[in-house]
Amino acid sequence: MTKITRRQALTTAAAAPLAAAMPRMSMAAAEMMGATTPPQFFRFKLGSYEVVTLLGGTTTRDNAHAIFGTDVPEDEFAAVSDAHFIPADRAQFFFTPMLVNTGSELVLFDTGLAPEGVTGALEAAGYSADMVDRVVLTHMHGDHIGGLMSGDDATFANAAHVAGAVEDNHWSASGNEGYEAKVRPLREQFSFVDPGASVAPGITAVEAYGHTPGHMAYMVESDGEQMMLFADTANHYVWSLGYPDWEVRFDMDKAQAAATRRKILGMIAADRIPAIGYHMPFPALGHVAPRGEGGFSWVPASYQTWLE
Repeated sequence: MTKITRRQALTTAAAAPLAAAMPRMSMAAAEMMGATTPPQFFRFKLGSYEVVTLLGGTTTRDNAHAIFGTDVPEDEFAAVSDAHFIPADRAQFFFTPMLVNTGSELVLFDTGLAPEGVTGALEAAGYSADMVDRVVLTHMHGDHIGGLMSGDDATFANAAHVAGAVEDNHWSASGNEGYEAKVRPLREQFSFVDPGASVAPGITAVEAYGHTPGHMAYMVESDGEQMMLFADTANHYVWSLGYPDWEVRFDMDKAQAAATRRKILGMIAADRIPAIGYHMPFPALGHVAPRGEGGFSWVPASYQTWLE
C-alpha cells in the first residue's frame, strides 16, 4: 500500500487552488453516432443443419390499432401496449426470410419485399443468390414473394421453387398484381405441395391456414432437434402472438387464423421447441410460453444457440 506523507498532502492541497484557476483545455464534443440498426443475419446450429435468419427489411407503420386487435376497444389495446413497454400508435415490422443449410442444399424460405433486401442479407451472411438450391414460400403475400423476380429475371435462377397447392389455387385465380408479376413468370419452375409433404430432408409442411387460404408453417428436424417456422401465423409478438384471438387486418379468414394461432403456438409451447416467426423482432428466433388467460408470451432467444 502506498502511503502519503504529511508533506505530500500539504503540497497537494496547496496546488489545488492553482489548478482550479488554470484555464481549461478546450475539448471537442464527441460526435453523435446515431442509433444502431439490427445486423443483416443471424446464424445458428440445429442438429447438423445450419439455420440463418436474414433481415430482408424493417419499417415503421403508424396507427397500429388499425392493423392489430381491430376488434378490441382502444383503451384495452393501449393498456396492453403500455404493459409491454411499446407505443400503441406505431408498429415496427420486420421481414425475415430464413435459410437452412442441410449440408447438401441451401433452402430459402420466403424472399422479402424486394430482391435487394434478401440478396443483400444473403451476401452479408456469405452466400449468393445463385447458391440457393430451393425456394419455399410459406404463402403469397407481397412481402414474401417480392424478392422472387429481379426485373424480368428470376432472382434465384438455379433454384427449384415450392409453394402450397391450396395457396397457389387461390392466388392464380385472383388476378392479384403481385402474383402475376412475381409468381406467374416462374410457375413452370414451381412444384405445389400439401400439408405433410417433405420439401427437403427433415423439413415438413404444416397446415396453418387462415392468414391466407393456404398459409403453411414448416417443421425443421435434424439429429433429434426440432424447430418450427411459423411464418405469419402470428404477425406481432404482443398484439398477435400474445393475444391470439385478437383480429388482425391482414388475416384473410380471421376466425380460422385465430384457431390456427392457438393450435400452432400451443404445439410449439407444449413441445418447448424453438421457433422462428417472419415478423418477430429480429433475429426472429425464440420460444413460445403459455400465458394466463389463454394467451402466449414470446421469449426471445438469448445464448442458447451459442452452447455446444
